[in-house]
Amino acid sequence: MKTQTHRAGSVSARRAPRATLLLAFTIFAVAILPAQAEELTLEKIPFNGARAYEYLNQLCDIGPRVTASRGMKRQQELLRKHFEQLGAKVTLQEFIERQGGAGKRTNMANLIVEWHPEAKERILLCAHYDTRPFPDRDPVNPQGTFIGANDGGSGVALLMELGNEMPNLKCKYGVDFVFFDAEEFVYDEREKYFVGSEKFARQYALQKKTRKFDYRWGVLLDMVGDADLQLPQERNSISWSEVRPLVAEIWGTAKRLGVTEFVPQVGIEIRDDHLELFNTGKIPTCDIIDFDYGPGHGYWHTEQDIPANCSALSLAKVGWVISEWLKTAK
Repeated sequence: MKTQTHRAGSVSARRAPRATLLLAFTIFAVAILPAQAEELTLEKIPFNGARAYEYLNQLCDIGPRVTASRGMKRQQELLRKHFEQLGAKVTLQEFIERQGGAGKRTNMANLIVEWHPEAKERILLCAHYDTRPFPDRDPVNPQGTFIGANDGGSGVALLMELGNEMPNLKCKYGVDFVFFDAEEFVYDEREKYFVGSEKFARQYALQKKTRKFDYRWGVLLDMVGDADLQLPQERNSISWSEVRPLVAEIWGTAKRLGVTEFVPQVGIEIRDDHLELFNTGKIPTCDIIDFDYGPGHGYWHTEQDIPANCSALSLAKVGWVISEWLKTAK
């Protein structure tokens, strides 16, 4: 579930003499011309967005990937094979929760991918990989088929592509990819969201005295494939003093690369997996998310959340920023 909180703001301006306004506009226009002149395309970005988009299609070809479903098991097999072939260590963090309608016991599993597991200081890159049981916001067929291309698939596909870079990527930290189960395995609104991230964060916290590593940073990638991509700084992420430097690093990397979709303005408040990571696990984590998906936010949790409404270029831009940030993370 990704819920939002709007906070209205106001802007006031004083009148200025026409000549002053013209001069200011001219200076501004000249200042931004170099950035505007270089339009980023797939060919110019050294992150394979086309292949990431193909991974997204592979995931969506499975169909719905609901917790404990056949589709989820096929996805787990696909991801295990993909990352093990690239040299990573892959494990399932299995657990059982009473969830999914009528409080029945349900088998769940987070999938953990470790790169350079010997490193004591690590970075957590994560996404949820379950899809919502139904497209419950669809105006025509709310009990139809939910593919979850952007909401569930895009972060997974991006990390699948980033996996191709990880064996040779220079980073002073070890890196883990974690795919959370049961982020929105909800048939009844009285049920819990973020079950997988809560389980992961709670176990991490309980092992504080015995674990041999610590997470320096966490980055949640959610709904990053929108063809009309805009990524403001999520309000919780920027409000936490422990996380603010991370946000500055990532959005600063985007600015250096000319990826203007990372908007250096505070956006809305989002309830997402990063809340459990920060509040329960004490892992300083930011949420990279474009919650405004489709005209009037009309694709979210509908049958329109399909690969055709996502973009290889969006995946390339976000993946490039994360890849470059890993090389310079402080």
